[in-house]
Amino acid sequence: MYTYLCCYCMLLLLVIQTPDYFSLQLVLVRFTKYIMDLRTLRFRFQPEQNNFHPSCSVNEQMRPFYGPRNSSILLLLLTFLPLLVIIHLWVCQRWQSVENNSQRLQLPPGSMGWPYIGETLRLYTQNPDTFFATRLKRYGDIFKTHILGCPCVMISSPEAAKSVLVSRAHLFKPTYPPSKEKMIGPQALFFHQGDYHSNLKTLVQSSFHPTRIRDSVPEIQRIVLSFLSAWEKCTTINTLREMKRYAFEVAMISAFGSSSKQEVEMEGIKQLYLQLEKGYNSMPLDLPGTPFHRAMKARNLLNETLRKLIDKRRQAGVGGGLLGVLLAAASSKGHSHNLSDSQIADNIIGVIFAAHDTTASILTWILKYLHDNKHLLEAVKKEQEEVRCKILQENRELTWSDTRLMAFTTRVIKETLRSASILSFTFREAVEDLEFEGYFIPKGWKVLPLFRTIHHSPDLYSHPEKFDPSRFEVPPRPHTFMPFGNGVHSCPGSELAKLEMLILLHHLTITYRWQVVRDEDGIQYGPFPVPKLGLPIRLTPANTQN
Repeated sequence: MYTYLCCYCMLLLLVIQTPDYFSLQLVLVRFTKYIMDLRTLRFRFQPEQNNFHPSCSVNEQMRPFYGPRNSSILLLLLTFLPLLVIIHLWVCQRWQSVENNSQRLQLPPGSMGWPYIGETLRLYTQNPDTFFATRLKRYGDIFKTHILGCPCVMISSPEAAKSVLVSRAHLFKPTYPPSKEKMIGPQALFFHQGDYHSNLKTLVQSSFHPTRIRDSVPEIQRIVLSFLSAWEKCTTINTLREMKRYAFEVAMISAFGSSSKQEVEMEGIKQLYLQLEKGYNSMPLDLPGTPFHRAMKARNLLNETLRKLIDKRRQAGVGGGLLGVLLAAASSKGHSHNLSDSQIADNIIGVIFAAHDTTASILTWILKYLHDNKHLLEAVKKEQEEVRCKILQENRELTWSDTRLMAFTTRVIKETLRSASILSFTFREAVEDLEFEGYFIPKGWKVLPLFRTIHHSPDLYSHPEKFDPSRFEVPPRPHTFMPFGNGVHSCPGSELAKLEMLILLHHLTITYRWQVVRDEDGIQYGPFPVPKLGLPIRLTPANTQN
């Protein structure tokens, strides 16, 4: 059986590397016939092998290979593998016809990988730097591949990224896996372009403008102090898990306002969202008992709860956060785009989603880099103590203006965003057949600007593998630093993300020290790259350190 399986795998590799479609069909048919003939011969001569024992019947001797289980597996292989081959050949023929229909242009160079699977496993089971570097060396700055069930074109130059995200953004719409769009909500900001997107982004940006978020500093500081007090009492904490909890609390404030904690619906919304979050990266199988099914059930309940809160806020005529901004726009007769309750709910969930995992992952990396670079930690501490001294002299609390004095800490954050590059790429989709960088890109193909590759390019950043915040003493070249995306679809909440990082680092570096419990170098992906094991640490007050 295993011999036959190996033969089929070798045939599959031959098929993938051979362009002659009709010849390969003939080879496949003849090979299958050969296997069946070989199986018949082995059945005929099996009893005469040396290991035949007279106390056993012929059927018992042949049971290890021709038993019901193994025969069924072999039959499945004989049926399934040829089907995969035929699918692959059909897809290749379609891609070839697409390339031929482009007349004078060719598809970018590259490999589409295995049938249906493509190169998904290669991308998500190894360091993405290795995946990208291998193909860049072989094919250049633009290459084709096939991941997550989609034909893709990956681009790695700042100029090409600018073209996709800024100058020709109207030709590349944002796209996400359908399952994620279904869980977040189809009316969320980042699934759209055109007038709806423009009007909605104006509202979201106004909610996250510095003039608005500066008033949230006291509430964010209250959350920070509460978490730090709890962490001090723990023997060890999982940094990633705790940073997710912290970022989630800040996201709730940004979505519903600082007074939202007094509303009875808030606890229910929190619990339902956490159930929904567990299904974000699950297989989209909507069957009872699956994570996706449980997530969608929580999503429906969350939608009902949000609609009740929307009605309550609308009747009261008050409310803060993004919800207050969207409700005001929905009730304004002069606004260019009236929002339905469903659109409001989808965008509230979308903001919580966008403000949660990414910020938590970056904070985890910041603690890792500062732990590994003690001189940088001391420099951050010195800057924060100067800010703290100024606050004490003036007998007041931390304010937005104080965070503008944290220049070195801000550079540490920027270097973390570059070095960690938790968003390796972003998805766009060609809205029509088009020419790009001298190649043909068919309508519907995904186009992925590789942020991580750009951020780690030695041509753009000297010694990119080194963690060096001083490189941001001078602003980077345009379109070479894109941790929050670029163009019309860039993240509108970037200022809030940096604010919550600065407030946490202010109190953490002044008051505490941390030691990694299991200091293992390594990265895990789920889906963002984070330090191995979520960076377990032990937190102790700074005044107890020797």
